[in-house]
Amino acid sequence: MAYYAYIDDNNRVVQVIAGIDETETDNLPEGFSSWEDWYGNHKGMTCKRTSFNTLFNEHKDGGTPFRGNYAGIGYTYDTDNDVFYSSRPYPSWILNTVNWKWEAPVDYPDDGNYYVWNEVQNNWEQPPNLSSE
Repeated sequence: MAYYAYIDDNNRVVQVIAGIDETETDNLPEGFSSWEDWYGNHKGMTCKRTSFNTLFNEHKDGGTPFRGNYAGIGYTYDTDNDVFYSSRPYPSWILNTVNWKWEAPVDYPDDGNYYVWNEVQNNWEQPPNLSSE
């Protein structure tokens, strides 16, 4: 089984479906070079295969990562780099184009405590009900 993402005119993923495995080309209808083409033609949209096993440009089973991340609804498809990535969580965060993951401008504290991002302060902070006193 393979997964396919439908992409709108703004390069946003609007739907992800399970479909025919890309290696099963014996039943590929005439006139189509891939299942991506066929599924895209079926809905009149751009369609790109996506890998359920790829997250942050790593394959969970040690295989070859495919298109940066598994596509989700609302993700962006970057046509220049042929990858999917999620929406920016905060305006100050920067997209790492090696692993296709959004990163805060300040590293998450490594002290075992729980933190949330404060966009106004541009820093990590402990929520008031979890802060140590």
